[in-house]
Amino acid sequence: MTLLHVNANGCLWSPADRDGPDLDTLLAALPADMPVPILVHGFRYAPEVAHRDPHRFILSLAETLPDGDLPWPRHLGVSAAGPDLAIAFGWNAFGSFWRARSEAARAGLALAALIARIRARSPGRRVTVLAHSLGARVVLSALPALSAGDIDRAVLLFPAVLRAEVAVAMATGAGRHAEIVNVTSRENRLFDLCATLLASGGLRRPVGRGLSGRYAGWCDLRIDCAQTLDHLRGLGFRIGGRDRRVCHWSSYMRPGVFALYRALIADAAPLPLDRLAPSGRPPTAPDDWAAPCDAAGFAVN
Repeated sequence: MTLLHVNANGCLWSPADRDGPDLDTLLAALPADMPVPILVHGFRYAPEVAHRDPHRFILSLAETLPDGDLPWPRHLGVSAAGPDLAIAFGWNAFGSFWRARSEAARAGLALAALIARIRARSPGRRVTVLAHSLGARVVLSALPALSAGDIDRAVLLFPAVLRAEVAVAMATGAGRHAEIVNVTSRENRLFDLCATLLASGGLRRPVGRGLSGRYAGWCDLRIDCAQTLDHLRGLGFRIGGRDRRVCHWSSYMRPGVFALYRALIADAAPLPLDRLAPSGRPPTAPDDWAAPCDAAGFAVN
């Protein structure tokens, strides 16, 4: 799988390497059944900041990183060259939380422009997204600028967004036709609380407790649920359990989790979302964190 690095420049996008591979050429060589997964980092990364450049760290082809972080592309099966294509999407999320939140909205328009280019050059091509934290706000901000079907599926890892923002995005044509996997866990609750306090003064609610049943195609995946992990092992995905009470990065740091993400966004035959749902459990309210997990919390509508 070839990795193309691009950056958001305000509301537009451009290749990170002007002398690198051309998007149109890569799309023309891509097998018709292969999707184009786009990887969107979260807070505190920025291409303009050398020591926080996502293309050198989290979105690089490195095998390991010096700070113990995990490079996504390698674990998705990306190599320096190959018949497939993935895109590393960099945007300026450095500085304060408020600045990064504001920039995420503009970066969403750049992401929308990139996806529109892919759809124009390769009609019918599935476009998928993997985004962490404030990167989820980039994805949601892109939906109003896209047409129905432009994003096939997005996997949001511990998204730092508000329910009100989700409501606006999911009411659009692109939102109504997209499949969204909300990867959530109680170990991220402190970060959910901080995000909602900083973004709304605590007046709005985050999406960490789930929204399944409210939007067509929305699926909450609770990776702190032992029943869910057992179910996923039965599907061949052996994902490590929770080893910290508080962590904002375990949605991609847990052993084995990228095999699931690869099946969701990078394979020619994507894993259907309804296979994520453990069956045979009595339903409870999706907001009930006291329950270990429940069928309603994994509903795919």
